[in-house]
Amino acid sequence: MAVFPSVVIAGCGDVGSRLGRQLLQAGWQVHGLRRNVAALPSGLLALPADLAEVDCPAQWPAAAPDYLVYCATPGSSEESAYRATYVDGLRHLLGWLEQRGQRPRRLLFVSSTGVYGQQDGEWVDEASPCQPQGYSGRILLEAEALALHSGIPASVVRLAGIYGPGRRWLLGQVRAGYRVASAPPLYGNRIHADDAAGLLAFLLQADARGVALEPVYLGVDDEPAALHEVVEWLRGQMGVSHLAAESTVRRAGSKRCRNARARALGWVPRYPSWREGYAALLADGAEE
Repeated sequence: MAVFPSVVIAGCGDVGSRLGRQLLQAGWQVHGLRRNVAALPSGLLALPADLAEVDCPAQWPAAAPDYLVYCATPGSSEESAYRATYVDGLRHLLGWLEQRGQRPRRLLFVSSTGVYGQQDGEWVDEASPCQPQGYSGRILLEAEALALHSGIPASVVRLAGIYGPGRRWLLGQVRAGYRVASAPPLYGNRIHADDAAGLLAFLLQADARGVALEPVYLGVDDEPAALHEVVEWLRGQMGVSHLAAESTVRRAGSKRCRNARARALGWVPRYPSWREGYAALLADGAEE
């Protein structure tokens, strides 16, 4: 009888829950770690814990999990929240493993393409320099280093702008008449939440088969795009004719991320571009 791997998903929120469901379907034993375990999908083994605690929770699995996925997200955009979640939380989790004398086969740390500071539409891949402009990117880089030098085989997955059910900010802005300047183009990168989870599941399953993983992967779809192009396409799909009086942009930075490394390993996104992903959301009425 085949013995399927076990995994602890630490910070089992939206993407973590999607990952958990995908791994459950593949036969894995999945522990979902979060403070409010009532929000976990059915089938996941509840692991109530607070990553702010130094001591290992009593409910921690007695047998060492084969895999550990760290995908916690801060509760606010404050610098202190970022540090507490990404650096301190990961350090506590690694300490729990040490307290229990456990060593998983691999750690996946979910990071962000925000570690890159490129602002002029440059093409970016895993070898590109990371020179973030803000504290969020710098803290993520510190946490990445903590994961990669933890003594556990580790890979970092840098996800771009995640969208999907429950993540409707852009659709709401377009409906309100979002106006975005086309010059200079503001390039962005996206990934559907299901594909973000799918990439994590793909990497875990590849490692379980004995495939050698790289230290870093970019989690983006196949098509970086200028924000004004995405907005114009959405305006057409949603039948929005009015425009706001002035152009507004919520963020800085402009880069185009390549997913060639993940693609070369055999990963295929369900939504190869933002068009397919947003079309699915609109078809489901998720814009309402």
